[in-house]
Amino acid sequence: MMSLFLAGSSLLSFNTGFAIWILISLIVFLGIMYKFALPPIIKGIEEREQSIQSSLDAAEKALREAEKISKDNEEVVREAERTAQSIRKEATKEVEEFRAERMEKAKEEAEKLIEDAKKSIDQEKQKALQELRKEVTDLTIEATTRLLQKNVDSETNRKLIDETINDLSKN
Repeated sequence: MMSLFLAGSSLLSFNTGFAIWILISLIVFLGIMYKFALPPIIKGIEEREQSIQSSLDAAEKALREAEKISKDNEEVVREAERTAQSIRKEATKEVEEFRAERMEKAKEEAEKLIEDAKKSIDQEKQKALQELRKEVTDLTIEATTRLLQKNVDSETNRKLIDETINDLSKN
């Protein structure tokens, strides 16, 4: 083989026999590669492609699920806000009803107290009037008795009435 290299005058000269052997060696090498090395390489590439595709599919699925969960969460938040608003309205309504009820009860109690006070005042007034009538009657009887006991002139009569009135104001 060495002789082949040395046989030519120049290394750059074209040797047909040598080129044919290189071509045959290349074809045999490519055939062996095609037969034995290419299928595992293609299989590895296809497996990698499937792995990448399944990862992409899983990522898309996870993204869709995340979007769905996000939408569901937004709906839950909206529902919670609606519920909270409803509870606030109901609580406000109950507070207003309670306040109105308490005001009505307070008003009724105040009216009852006023009515009781008026009744008490009327009773005291009637009692005072009865006592006054009794006093006036007693004084009139006393004055009349004194007048009848003494036969007096009008000046004495006036004095007796004034004394009786003064006694009345002292009592």
